[in-house]
Amino acid sequence: MGDRDGDLQALRGGSWDAVIDTCGYVPRPVRDSARALADAVDHHTFISSVSVYADLSGPVDEDTPVHEPTPAHVEGPVSEHYGPLKVGCERAALEELPARTLILRPGLIVGPHDHTDRFTYWVRRVAAGGEVLAPQPSSAPVQVIDVRDLATWTLDLAERKSTGTLNAVGPPRTHTFASMLAACREETGSEARITWADPGFLLDQGVGPWEELPLWLPADLGMGGM
Repeated sequence: MGDRDGDLQALRGGSWDAVIDTCGYVPRPVRDSARALADAVDHHTFISSVSVYADLSGPVDEDTPVHEPTPAHVEGPVSEHYGPLKVGCERAALEELPARTLILRPGLIVGPHDHTDRFTYWVRRVAAGGEVLAPQPSSAPVQVIDVRDLATWTLDLAERKSTGTLNAVGPPRTHTFASMLAACREETGSEARITWADPGFLLDQGVGPWEELPLWLPADLGMGGM
């Protein structure tokens, strides 16, 4: 464990088969780390995000245009510049290790130790039973990737020394809010009743999308690609 935003002397003299950068949010330390590892690592993976895409109003693929990166002097707040900063991180990694870098762009990562509660909220709420408030439409697509699947896939790609850019967004089949909640009921043995609420009603009551009511992204936010 250590803070890589500064002295990287601890990396000198080492040699590694692969490095997986899971926590790069600002281009400068990503660049510095990659440069320090240039003669010490066979393969480099940078975990980016689908937030790099400039337009997430619909489906995206690896060829969808991305944001312009932030100017070099802009390093935050990360929450306000997340997508453009991630674009800058990708470019920094590729510029330093062009023939050895794999870029992975996950969507919403869920699973053990997820402190955001964006997916586990629904599992626990359905398990508790009773009437569960959920946002219409029930057919709205939901796409998550389990961190354990992402980790296994990432290690497999690193072992193969794969390069290029790949999205990491879950299985090809379509999940909906309704099928997700049905799966929560089945797996927890719950008899919870789902009440589907109109988005306008929820917004009028001051319910905030995505975080206050996890995974909910009203259509007018233009974030359907998530």
